[in-house]
Amino acid sequence: LFDTMLAHYLINPDMRHNMDVLAETYLNYTPISIEALIGKKGKNQLTMREVPLEKQTEYAVEDADITLQLKQHFQTELGEANTQTLFNDIEVPLLKVLADMELEGINLDKEFLKKLSVELEDEIKTLEQKIYTEAGEEFNIASPKQLGDILFEKLKLVDKPKKTKTGQYATSEDILSYLAKDHEIIQHILDYRGLAKLKSTYVDALPNQVLKETGRVHTDYMQTVAATGRLASNNPNLQNIPIRTERGREVRKAFIPRNEDYTLLAADYSQIELRIIAALSDEENMISAFK
Repeated sequence: LFDTMLAHYLINPDMRHNMDVLAETYLNYTPISIEALIGKKGKNQLTMREVPLEKQTEYAVEDADITLQLKQHFQTELGEANTQTLFNDIEVPLLKVLADMELEGINLDKEFLKKLSVELEDEIKTLEQKIYTEAGEEFNIASPKQLGDILFEKLKLVDKPKKTKTGQYATSEDILSYLAKDHEIIQHILDYRGLAKLKSTYVDALPNQVLKETGRVHTDYMQTVAATGRLASNNPNLQNIPIRTERGREVRKAFIPRNEDYTLLAADYSQIELRIIAALSDEENMISAFK
């Protein structure tokens, strides 16, 4: 098995790794674009079934030919970059593991999330009323303009508030977090935002990601995104489930084993990157610090 995206990721992690870019960069060749076959997105776009067979054939053969040429090119570069062992022993075996994980998916306790959604809605409404009382009027808390006008025009919480390029008062999280210790209304606004995002992004959205055929959530794991070597996850992003707040941690309880005979085990390394550096470099002071 040879994956050209993985190979190029190890050779040049900061570049894009899709075939069209690689063909132009390394083979000085521009492949047939998918738009040339089916047209641009819209109501007039064709399906591949409607494309003449000879054009489909040319497109498919070109893909295979380019991939083989890239494989031959990257095989040499992997050796020159001293990453052949990493490719063979880590990345390619990991690809197979991730494929199994994607296909397996994970169980989700939808009833738990349904109950949590109701609880969060009550908490959000309570915070909403507190904010309205402190502001002296009702307004759209989610509107940066209305929020800025309330905080800095009406309540005048800051003498010289910051503004955005468009002239509105800046109400980003970092600015409000700085002011929260001195103004209770701002802390309530931050709490409101946190709960609202938690509810919409995770609690209410995750049940919609359950695949009907399996009854499970199936994420996509990507090996070739982060130059640091970390994995990425999307559709949905299961690597970004909240953990810093008490309510955020509750979302994780919704992920459950397949049945009562199984247990989910969560384990994490302590400063693993630095420990590996210490071991590989044989740096005595670092090794001593970790003992």
